[in-house]
Amino acid sequence: MRSLANESFNIELHQLDAATDTARNQRTQWLLTSPNPPSFFHQLISSVKKNVDKTTKQSRNGVFFSFLRGLFPILSWGRNYKGTKFKHDIMAGLTLASLCIPQSIGYANLAKLDPQYGLYTSVVPPLIYAVMGSSREIAIGPVAVVSLLISALISKIIDPAVDHIAYRNLVFTATFFTGAFQAVFGLFRLGFLVDFLSHAAIVGFMGGAAIVIGLQQLKGLLGINHFTTKTDVVSVLEAVYKSLHNEPWFPLNFVLGCSFLIFILMTRFIGKRNKKLFWLPAIAPLLSVVLSTLIVYLTKADQHGVKIVKHFKGGINPSSLHQLQFNSPHIGEIAKIGLICAIVALTEAIAVGRSFASIKGYHLDGNKEMVAMGCMNLVGSLTSCYTATGSFSRTAVNFSAGCETVVSNIVMAITVLISLELLTKLLYYTPLAILASIIISALPGLIDISEAFHIWKVDKTDFIICIAAFLGVLFGSVEIGLIIAVGISFGKIILGTIRPSVELQGRLPGTDTFCDITQFPVATETEGILIVRVNNASLCFANANFIRGRILSIVTNRSEEQSKGKIRILVLDMSSVMSIDTSGIVALEELHRELVSQGIQLALANPRWKVINKLKVAKFVDELGKGWIFLSVGDAVDACLKIQNG
Repeated sequence: MRSLANESFNIELHQLDAATDTARNQRTQWLLTSPNPPSFFHQLISSVKKNVDKTTKQSRNGVFFSFLRGLFPILSWGRNYKGTKFKHDIMAGLTLASLCIPQSIGYANLAKLDPQYGLYTSVVPPLIYAVMGSSREIAIGPVAVVSLLISALISKIIDPAVDHIAYRNLVFTATFFTGAFQAVFGLFRLGFLVDFLSHAAIVGFMGGAAIVIGLQQLKGLLGINHFTTKTDVVSVLEAVYKSLHNEPWFPLNFVLGCSFLIFILMTRFIGKRNKKLFWLPAIAPLLSVVLSTLIVYLTKADQHGVKIVKHFKGGINPSSLHQLQFNSPHIGEIAKIGLICAIVALTEAIAVGRSFASIKGYHLDGNKEMVAMGCMNLVGSLTSCYTATGSFSRTAVNFSAGCETVVSNIVMAITVLISLELLTKLLYYTPLAILASIIISALPGLIDISEAFHIWKVDKTDFIICIAAFLGVLFGSVEIGLIIAVGISFGKIILGTIRPSVELQGRLPGTDTFCDITQFPVATETEGILIVRVNNASLCFANANFIRGRILSIVTNRSEEQSKGKIRILVLDMSSVMSIDTSGIVALEELHRELVSQGIQLALANPRWKVINKLKVAKFVDELGKGWIFLSVGDAVDACLKIQNG
């Protein structure tokens, strides 16, 4: 009776094993008989066809108006604009203008341009962005980092002290190229180019640029006449030392500048402590300009060595179309400067726009932003503006002031335009030391020490990129800092591609989950079976031989460990490999032959769609045997155990 029960149990067990084998074989067939993946050209044609079908379903007028709404978002949200929103926008715009006017004059001075060009840049670009941009909070105008870039790079071509008009014309030409590159990036959806400046690189670059900008302001703060065109710390400090020892300097500039710098920083501290007084730090720079100008005018301080702005051309933006230098022998260098400014300006603007959009809970389309930024700089280059972008400090003020839409930019631009028409003559006696103190007061926001510490804790390689960018800007130049940061970032990507990790896997007890035995020491290896996973999205010419060598090295090391037993089967987990090229296929073929020569069978687990398709076309599936390809690592291990036990 007992033997009859055992026989019945064995039959049931055999039937269960047969059902399991059938299910496993069926899953393998699903993998091997999956349809061919669409080719690149098929995907391209499908995308075009989809857009054409969508277009044909609409009338011509519908398509035209849809295009206009996409290009000019103001046509969409403008229909629902209400008076209550305008009340908030006008207050935000006026608050923004009070900060923008003195900052724009200071940034123009940093860019080595006459003061009016900073104000021009705060009129036309914000108006263009208001009708084309999709961010509700971003404040458009000149910014410190781009102003430094322009002065540092174009001064190498033409010294503004020698030929100021030629220098200004090259600035307008560089702005034209900046706008053209930005618009092209957006139209052809090349936003990924901006991502080449990683977060760590931006933190280091901004920190270094902030210190360089601060050192540049020593000229205005100390009232120095002759200053270096170089931006590195050593050259700037050397120029300051020589000027203070070889030329007379007037301490009144320093006293006036530092006094108002302390005043601005105190108002900022008060504004942070009391959110209701957000307007105080916003109007502090303008108040400083007004008070310092009155002090200089009433005390005749300009006759005692205090450097002042002097002549200040006002009025509406004049045309600069005929000042663009497309026939210049330096056109190649100007285009390169335009490209650098385009990437840096876009990086700052999109980062600012997205951070505030996430707070308000809406999505910002990066490509549309690029088109808007490009168009505003293209038009700006034709109307005596230099490169404009989104400013973090002014955007924060705009947000705190309660802006609802980009109408606050329109209000700001109109206010600046009125100032250009009526108030420029009043700024004749504005001391340069005040402009320097206004710029210095905006710099602490660019130096993010806490974020640098966070990067150090999270990723040491990223911290190296951050420090390299910082030191490159500080002791080399802005251009060198950017090149070093991008170069190390690329090096990190390339190194990760050509030397990917290859991990040994084991089964977690009581589960069908296989994972890295180094990360999970409790995971157990299966006797006679070695499971290896390639941790890279691509098996290609750059890494195929390295991966093959690493796998063979693991096999050799495991074979030498007598306690582990003889390896009979190697399961290669390819779940992370999304693509493979001919070099990768050749490496697999060589790996298979070398393993066979050692008496080890190769099995593939979970090859992805494009990978299995190429392996079938290359006849590697036939060479390996269809019975050695599995949908999962679990299927592969179960089948291998059955073969070993059989």
